[in-house]
Amino acid sequence: MKNYNISFDEIRELLTAEKYHEDDIASLEKAFEFAKKLHDGQFRISEEPYIIHPMEVVKILIYLRADVHTLMAGFLHDILEDTETKPEEIKELFGEDVLNLVQGVTKLGKLQFKSKEERQAENFRRMFIAMANDVRIIFLKLADRLHNMRTLNFMSAQKQQKIAKETLDIFAPLANRLGVGRVKAELEDLSLKYLYPDKYYEIAQLVSQKKAEREMAVNLLIDKISHDVKASGINAKITGRAKHYYSIYKKMTRLN
Repeated sequence: MKNYNISFDEIRELLTAEKYHEDDIASLEKAFEFAKKLHDGQFRISEEPYIIHPMEVVKILIYLRADVHTLMAGFLHDILEDTETKPEEIKELFGEDVLNLVQGVTKLGKLQFKSKEERQAENFRRMFIAMANDVRIIFLKLADRLHNMRTLNFMSAQKQQKIAKETLDIFAPLANRLGVGRVKAELEDLSLKYLYPDKYYEIAQLVSQKKAEREMAVNLLIDKISHDVKASGINAKITGRAKHYYSIYKKMTRLN
């Protein structure tokens, strides 16, 4: 089995780069060490030490500029379900707010379809939002799902299809509704990879052949628009990106 050198150093570098306060970084290291100790000896299907999953979830949350309590809950989000830890211990060590976030994620993780009506994606999304009485719980769940999608290749084909369909129906639209476009795009692309692999690789190949042209076209447009808004006395930063794979797939399907 591969040797893993697991430490807080990489997380600390990210937090420092994003200008998180030193006191917050110290609190997060405490949460990391607590989670690392409790998950010791646990492994994912990929044979990686389990602690790597919460670490990757926290990295996604740092990218989303989550507050320190959400990041702490990122390290601890599987503790109640996967270890013997009691809620009182989390509350005592990390506070009631962090405990509420961890319990919220745990509760959503147990949510199952109970009826045909609930299986309709929009109904399920509404129920999901209603149960998460704090929007940070949804961000935690999105980060958790995104890392699970990134490692979906270790699952059986049947599970890949089920999880990818659920991601496309439930989690990508939630990410869109919360305004995290890059998370939405990655969830959609990863879902496409497992639901329609032939289409995914066909589009990936076509896109890679045109990548330089696409980037050049986007950059030319940015320059033109930036010049025009500046000439109009508007102080604005213009950004752009090429369409992601799923977006291209949807347009190809729509236009037959």
